[in-house]
Amino acid sequence: LQMLNAIKSSKAVVSLARRAASTEASFQSKDYKLHKLDNGPTTQVSISRDDALKFYQQMQLIRRMESAAGNLYKEKKIRGFCHLYSGQEACAVGIKAAMTDGDAVITAYRCHGWTYLLGSTATQVLAELTGRISGNVHGKGGSMHMYTPNFYGGNGIVGAQQPLGAGVAFAMKYREQKNVCVTLYGDGAANQGQLFEAANMAKLWNLPVIFVCENNGFGMGTAVERSSASTEYYTRGDYVPGIWVDGMDVLAVREAFRWSKKYCDEGRGPLMIELATYRYSGHSMSDPGTSYRTRDEIQQVRKTRDPITGFKDRILSSSLVTEEELKAIDKAVRSEVDDAVTRATTDGVLPAEALYTDLYHETPAQLVRGATPEDTFAQPFLRTQDLLKAIGHSQ
Repeated sequence: LQMLNAIKSSKAVVSLARRAASTEASFQSKDYKLHKLDNGPTTQVSISRDDALKFYQQMQLIRRMESAAGNLYKEKKIRGFCHLYSGQEACAVGIKAAMTDGDAVITAYRCHGWTYLLGSTATQVLAELTGRISGNVHGKGGSMHMYTPNFYGGNGIVGAQQPLGAGVAFAMKYREQKNVCVTLYGDGAANQGQLFEAANMAKLWNLPVIFVCENNGFGMGTAVERSSASTEYYTRGDYVPGIWVDGMDVLAVREAFRWSKKYCDEGRGPLMIELATYRYSGHSMSDPGTSYRTRDEIQQVRKTRDPITGFKDRILSSSLVTEEELKAIDKAVRSEVDDAVTRATTDGVLPAEALYTDLYHETPAQLVRGATPEDTFAQPFLRTQDLLKAIGHSQ
């Protein structure tokens, strides 16, 4: 019996040693599909222990933050439009992991997760949704209009970001920057004429723009098969090379964008990427999301393709991280989002004078007409920052 216990103890020590020694792990991702490319990203993907913990934290925070946003909307503390990113977290986290300083992003209205990844806090995102002064743009933008340096925001007009992203890439090429502009849109925007106009100019000038179709299966309530004669969105650039990627695998996404960045840095851009993903919620909070698909379908995706649980299983089975470490992350994420919800529901709002700030960039005070001609007056503050300083609000 003593010998058996000694053997068990020895195995436990060896197991712990192996776990502690696991600083990197490799996995096989799904094959990429290529369009007008002789080679593409590798399917043998690896990840360090630190990145595994970071990616898990980022995806979990986005998921919990979006769940909180959904609850706040149901409580009527968020008004207007609200489009959630739940289910698509691996797309943003994987792309962000491949980005370098100076790279830019512009996206559609599912922008909450991107705003967080590119520099805002959960409090700034949720407080923006509730129109509070501590929001990303102090409550003046709302769900679809949040910004950080090199993040050109969410865009509420379907496909509006496509030519804008090409324009940002044009500026990068003009300045001789070794950077890319990641321009994201949904499958519902993949048939917009402006995409093909922008792609034409981007190819003529070999702009460093990566057009990214996040194909979540539905354009509002219309399945891709009913809206698109060709559902192979990575080939839709015609003369623009493309790649199909499993958008539920954060490592496959990261690897694809590492490869794509190098391609563009060599002056060979643009590219058209399709991320095959899925959204768990409806198109927006006003859409229950179950009239054009079954609840069983959603649950099946959650069970078999969820980007967070799939990634969690990988990094646990490879002994890259421990269950206790992931539980600690879950606890910290829950606490961070709970604190953000409190701020988002208790902070004040901007004074009325903020309606007249940020009209133009670096101009003298403009005359602003109020409700009647008699209410015309000069801007009291040119910028929101000046107003915040005057009222003593700390950022």
